[in-house]
Amino acid sequence: MDFAKLDGLIPAVVQDHVSGEVLMVGFMSPEAWEITRSTGYVTFFSRTRNKLWTKGETSGNRLAVRDVLIDCDEDTLLVKAERLGDGNVCHTGERTCFYQRPEGVTIP
Repeated sequence: MDFAKLDGLIPAVVQDHVSGEVLMVGFMSPEAWEITRSTGYVTFFSRTRNKLWTKGETSGNRLAVRDVLIDCDEDTLLVKAERLGDGNVCHTGERTCFYQRPEGVTIP
């Protein structure tokens, strides 16, 4: 994995392992990647809090890793995960972080 391009971080897109729905995007440092690999639960590096965090550590809505793919440049991960807990991934209580449409966007 090439962690050098974004100051030691790589984007990690998390997808539901069954439906393919995009659940969230976070960033992983080498340490977050190693914790994810060793525990089987998605762990990120919080850029705002400047620390590691495992998804669901307070809510119980963990993301259990079921598969991982690396992009062709080896600088982005696609993590296919099983939703644990109540299945809501977003901190707002939504099932996915991608539930809003930008104003004024018309899809032809």
